[in-house]
Amino acid sequence: MSNTPVIGVLALQGDVREHLIALAAADAVARPVRRPEELAEVDGLVLPGGESTTISKLAVLFGLMEPLRARVRSGLPVYGTCAGLIMLADKILDPRSGQETIGGIDMIVRRNAFGRQNESFEAAVDVKGVDGDPVEGVFIRAPWVESVGAETEVLAEHDGHIVAVRQGNALATSFHPELTGDHRLHALFVDMVRAYRAAESL
Repeated sequence: MSNTPVIGVLALQGDVREHLIALAAADAVARPVRRPEELAEVDGLVLPGGESTTISKLAVLFGLMEPLRARVRSGLPVYGTCAGLIMLADKILDPRSGQETIGGIDMIVRRNAFGRQNESFEAAVDVKGVDGDPVEGVFIRAPWVESVGAETEVLAEHDGHIVAVRQGNALATSFHPELTGDHRLHALFVDMVRAYRAAESL
């Protein structure tokens, strides 16, 4: 078995290309996922930023919502950024009408918590598990995590708000590391996927 994991990027909406580039730079085979049969072929999945309500509705439309929930429940490693973080939340504080999530992380999130598009900003974020300098976080209409359950590990905070978490094989950040050219968070996720594949093959 090749040690190069195949990692999909949910390609319904959002900054898909940037994640594909970052994953390839972190030594994964990266491919877009739009259909259930493509989801079935990947070892891990990235849920990109974009508009969480739109991604939710398109996932239902494309017949992906239930397969996504089933695979995340079964332990598929998954990494959500910005809107992807919202998609992994078990609960949204202020959901839009008809908005659904995949779930997988015991957390409550607040949409657009850091402000609107014109209040986007960058900040250095110390992320637990990422060696070296702080990660440059790009926050665009970013959510934050209001609270987490006992099983969820907080990896980073900014301005007193939780902006990175992990629960088991699920990783999520409020910010967009794929926009900075710093691939350490993607490398962390690729390592999570490798560990999952190794455990599955035992």
